[in-house]
Amino acid sequence: MTFIITEIEGSVLKITLNRPDKFNSFNREMALQMQAALDKAASDKTIRAVYITGAGKAFCAGQDLSEVVDPNGIGLERIVTEHYNPMIEKIRNIEKPVICSVNGVAAGAGANIALSCDVVIAGSSVAFIQAFSKIGLIPDSGGTFFLPRLIGFGKASALMMLGDKISAHDAEKMGMIYKVIADENLQTEGFAIAKTLADMPTIGIGLTKRLLNQSMNNTLEQQLAAEGTEQINASKSYDYQEGVNAFLEKRKPLFKGE
Repeated sequence: MTFIITEIEGSVLKITLNRPDKFNSFNREMALQMQAALDKAASDKTIRAVYITGAGKAFCAGQDLSEVVDPNGIGLERIVTEHYNPMIEKIRNIEKPVICSVNGVAAGAGANIALSCDVVIAGSSVAFIQAFSKIGLIPDSGGTFFLPRLIGFGKASALMMLGDKISAHDAEKMGMIYKVIADENLQTEGFAIAKTLADMPTIGIGLTKRLLNQSMNNTLEQQLAAEGTEQINASKSYDYQEGVNAFLEKRKPLFKGE
């Protein structure tokens, strides 16, 4: 069975998590299929944006625990290091915008996969749950890295320890996600965001993402130097020349992602 459905529409790669009967919880086959889809997005120059969503009622319930407790399974250590860590690294290292459209509950690793993306939107009925503490585990999939940076140390600490269910509207208010969209309009409006980004100067967007990644660890001086370097790189792109020419000629620019 295909647990990850990929479709290309224009210059957007749509990735759909597809284990709806298991609330799109990950097993090994699904995780490896997801990694392969992200590799395709990174390597295919015609793909300029990635759109991730889920099939059915849930976005992702995290890890399929039946795989974890299987005495003949690969074990939790390999699940974390071979499934989730590479997935998060691939999302962050793709120098293209990754839009996550959270269509239902996002729990555990499912929540943290969403939070690792560049633009996160959610349906109005969605809830986010750092469910790890409920079973004696710690937040993985970059949760302890991204959540404190998004909403602050104290709030992140409380949500991770208490395992509270957070509504999409509260997530938006605290800065966890970009925007809440009515459930019935989520896919249409979410994909429109992905298409808008794909039609923009994606070389510059990719370099912006690179700088945001570096800012997690850089000093101000290091970040200023990195900005100077990447600004020069951006200015060498076709899209920069096209943007400037279109502005001067008072016309709509046609960017190529080059």
